[in-house]
Amino acid sequence: MKTDRRHDIDWLRVITIALLLIYHIAIIFQPWAMFVGFVRSERPLENLWVPMTMLNVWRIPILFFVSGMGLYFAMRKRNWKQLIGERTRRILVPFLFGIVAIAPLHIYLFQAFYKLPLGYYPHMGHLWFLGNIFAYVLLFLPVFYLLKNREGGKFKKLLDKVFSNPMGPLLISLVFMLEAFLVKPQIYSLYAETWHGLFLGALAFFFGYLFVYSGPYFWNTVKKWKWGYLVLALGLYILRYAAFNLEAPGYLMALESNCWIFGVFGLGYTYLNKPSKVLGYLSQAAYPVYIIHMIVMYLGAYLILRIPMNPMLQFLGVTVFTFAVCYLLYEFLIRRIWFLRPLFGLKSNRTKDKKEPILFKQS
Repeated sequence: MKTDRRHDIDWLRVITIALLLIYHIAIIFQPWAMFVGFVRSERPLENLWVPMTMLNVWRIPILFFVSGMGLYFAMRKRNWKQLIGERTRRILVPFLFGIVAIAPLHIYLFQAFYKLPLGYYPHMGHLWFLGNIFAYVLLFLPVFYLLKNREGGKFKKLLDKVFSNPMGPLLISLVFMLEAFLVKPQIYSLYAETWHGLFLGALAFFFGYLFVYSGPYFWNTVKKWKWGYLVLALGLYILRYAAFNLEAPGYLMALESNCWIFGVFGLGYTYLNKPSKVLGYLSQAAYPVYIIHMIVMYLGAYLILRIPMNPMLQFLGVTVFTFAVCYLLYEFLIRRIWFLRPLFGLKSNRTKDKKEPILFKQS
């Protein structure tokens, strides 16, 4: 297998998690925030949701794609027992810890914000994503090892041919469009703890692996045709905005989602596949930050929304607070205290603090 490190994939994971934080903060300023379990500002910024709707159809699917790619890299030097052990430490342990110690904290802050009776409720919360990823690892591992042992086979040659054509990625999108047609999600962008999120995540995880498995063919195609995919995605978004009040039929949103993702992959492969000391730090910080961001975000909202100021300034304040406090907690607590590290997906040995992503380790 090819062993070159893919810095662009590392960068996309960091950037996508940052966008996810901003997206979650924007929900606080929508009038329906409480109905999806978020704290809510009494001074909404409904116009802020228009750009967020451009993001909402691909913010989670791209993370599933990237996680599938990560499994490819993690498999290069591990047998199946080693890989399951490593994924258990990196994904299942933080997931279980989060259910009993992380999600209950932001639920507690939610209760305090709305002056509800305080109680302890173990829950997956936003960490449902980790549970899905671990399930996909167990589900697809036999297939992926079979493919790994047959890299010169007919299936690999077929992938090379399909992904060499700009229509190849769009052909893959037909599977996602079929999922939306069959499952019929009421809200396409609602992925958490839904059948739609489970099936779509499985497809993205599977094809994410295949995109890297195919070697340079997929990546050269999205690099060459990135602007075409992005123009098509923008056209589909404009259609969704103008004709469907932002909630188009699922099959159209599935196609739009993948076009955004293929374009982003092309941009990343063109401009971001370079080593960076900043990337080494952010890549390792991204996973713990994702785990704790809801707690910090709710705390920021609890403090800042009480201050009489323009709601846009409140949005900026919650954003700065969330990013700053998350990275301070990572730098001075999670990263430095040995027994906390494995609970957030990091190696417990501080002397082996390598620059590597967590959900996918390229070694």
